[in-house]
Amino acid sequence: MNNLELKLISELMKNSRRGNRELAKAVGTSQPAVVRLMKRLEKEGYVSEYTMIPNFHQLGYEILALTFFAFKKELEPEEIEKARETTREHLKNGNSEILMFERGMGLGYGAVVVSLHEDYASYIEFRKRARQFQFLDHSSAESFLVTMKDKVHYRPLTFATLAGHVLTLKKNNRD
Repeated sequence: MNNLELKLISELMKNSRRGNRELAKAVGTSQPAVVRLMKRLEKEGYVSEYTMIPNFHQLGYEILALTFFAFKKELEPEEIEKARETTREHLKNGNSEILMFERGMGLGYGAVVVSLHEDYASYIEFRKRARQFQFLDHSSAESFLVTMKDKVHYRPLTFATLAGHVLTLKKNNRD
């Protein structure tokens, strides 16, 4: 990935609503070059969607939860695929508070769920519904809850803050 591509991704992360002319000026190239570059970045999977981040509290969410789960047992490749399919089935209606559900490692857990909730009662209901994911060990699950009502935010969720860091990626590989 070259400097121009990283600059464009960084600018899109800051504000994806800008027009191609404004983006071209920001990254130092022509408007047609930006259009071609955006199409290529989309095709190659560097850009998966254009979206915005709302004020979740204004929308009615009071809690952001990071819930960590262990697996009941080490999953074999075919079991991993079955778990993915089960997850897709449960989440396909689009009516879910889950923002992200991914495997990972650390703290003795193998999965993390990031979710938004209207209040503590809806968080408890989410934890009950999460029992549908039978491949997870619910007895050892732990959550870290963030109140969205807090007036003090140290660094709220935004991709604009990450945009500058993107420019440092693969610095050694760009030369």
